[in-house]
Amino acid sequence: MPASRRDFLATSALGLLGTAIAAAQTPTQSQQPVPGTPPAFGTAPPVGPEVSATTFAEAEKLVQVEMTPHDRAEAALNWRMQMAPLLERRSGPRKIALEPGLAPATVWNAALPGITVHRGSNTFTRSADPNTPLPSTDEAIAFSSVAQLSRWIETRRLTCERLTTIYLDRLNRFNPMLRCVITLTRDHALQRARNADAEIAAGHYRGPLHGIPYGVKDLLDTAGIPTTWGAEPFRNRVPTADSTVVRRLNDAGAVLVAKLSLGALALNDIWFGGQTMNPWLLEEGSSGSSAGPGAATAAGLVAFAIGSETGGSIIGPSMRCGITGLRPTYGRVARTGAMTLCWSLDKLGPMTRHVEDAILVLNTISGPDPGDVASVPSTLAFNATAPVTGLRVGYFPAWMHEDPATDVDRAALETIQRIGMTPVELTLPDWPYDSLNLLLFAEGAAAFEDLTLSHQVDQLKMQVPDAWPNAFRQARFLSAVDFVQADRLRRKVAQHMATVFADVDLLLVPSLRDEMLVITNNTGHPSLTLRAGFIEITQARSDWAPDPAHPLPKFSPPRRVPHGITLIGRLFDEGTLAQAGLALEHAFNVADENPPGF
Repeated sequence: MPASRRDFLATSALGLLGTAIAAAQTPTQSQQPVPGTPPAFGTAPPVGPEVSATTFAEAEKLVQVEMTPHDRAEAALNWRMQMAPLLERRSGPRKIALEPGLAPATVWNAALPGITVHRGSNTFTRSADPNTPLPSTDEAIAFSSVAQLSRWIETRRLTCERLTTIYLDRLNRFNPMLRCVITLTRDHALQRARNADAEIAAGHYRGPLHGIPYGVKDLLDTAGIPTTWGAEPFRNRVPTADSTVVRRLNDAGAVLVAKLSLGALALNDIWFGGQTMNPWLLEEGSSGSSAGPGAATAAGLVAFAIGSETGGSIIGPSMRCGITGLRPTYGRVARTGAMTLCWSLDKLGPMTRHVEDAILVLNTISGPDPGDVASVPSTLAFNATAPVTGLRVGYFPAWMHEDPATDVDRAALETIQRIGMTPVELTLPDWPYDSLNLLLFAEGAAAFEDLTLSHQVDQLKMQVPDAWPNAFRQARFLSAVDFVQADRLRRKVAQHMATVFADVDLLLVPSLRDEMLVITNNTGHPSLTLRAGFIEITQARSDWAPDPAHPLPKFSPPRRVPHGITLIGRLFDEGTLAQAGLALEHAFNVADENPPGF
């Protein structure tokens, strides 16, 4: 269709204004300012490439604003003197590097004014019976709970060296089909196990994680052991110090047996070694980005693992691999020495086969550290034998009848009533929650700015439109104004969640419900995902956008896979969350089934 008269006039006006702008942007001899004259915006020397009203007309499409021809001309008139100089930090001449450990000056605090973080003193009561006999097979030992393993080690019916050897052998045997290990730490692990046995024999028992083998997502620094972030540019990276979480686990006597895979730079389940697979269904990935922790834990290759979440990276693999994932309250677990994707969103948490194990590990890794400005002191109270009768469980009725909810989710709602908890119907305002993902993309692009601008991000295996390389490039054009507005929306959402939790003790939600993933990762509320049953699927699942050129495998007859539900708790109230989760785990009675062939 030919251009309208309005379009023609606008274009003509742009041409005339462009001529005036070119003349106006020619630097003139600066005059000596009169004493007492304050500095003014738009008077810096012009820098950067020439821009015109046409430049702004095209840029408007990226940020979805509309300016008049006059507005564009005026903006172009002094852009190079007013706005372009603000980019000197990156474009020079006085460039300055921002070291990876440098956090933004603005810090998100999950505890809004009036919210109490400290809830008395730490209390922890575990349930495993010290008199339970040791199983006769290595496989049965490998799939035992951390709580039970700790009892056997404490009473010296199981040595740390034997347990560590069991897991190392399983890692060697099953990793080729799962691709969940980036670095196996055999020598390191065996030495620590022998040291643990010697300490326990001498009467120095450090606690329930003493001698327990574990793995960590390979974005947690380990001194002298590669920490690759799952990404090609960092595959030879060897840190000199342990991350705070690894140091706390080491201090507790735990035994690191493997650095586990993650989707490159913490996205989905593909890393430089390939795709990490789901032990329950080897035709599909394990989900991400805590892909290795999910697969290794489900397959009984480690007693427990540490994962991380920014927007669903603990919940996703826990759901698909049929394990328990505990995403702590933002700020509870210090992230010092962990790869930064998003300063205001990243969280570290345990991934286990049983609910009690998750809270047991959280009890060890919790606490602030000076290297993480967002970490705060908090307390943890958990009693494995405490009743859950009367706990108020909020849920959203419409969600239970919409994808991604299943019959397992609906049955979980009935189970809540059966064990004495009280369901409470809730609604959420119809707000654009996905707008908060602007914060994720902007912070992620900032964290990996050097990698993106140097084009090293081009080395990553995944170069599809929904992978990080493209997202990091696109994020350069997000509006700073919209970033601030998204941040304000974040506070508004957090305030509303405070009103929700004034009426309930926890929430029950379909694990992969997009709104709740976005909301609670931004507000910082803790979540607990646990296996609740099984479903049948006719097609493999993927974290990646559909690709018609590479369709996912289909199954006939359908395949049986685990399915989990997610509980959301009050800020810093992981104890209540775990007590409810433990009661549901006992009622569901499906946690002890293991993936066939493992």
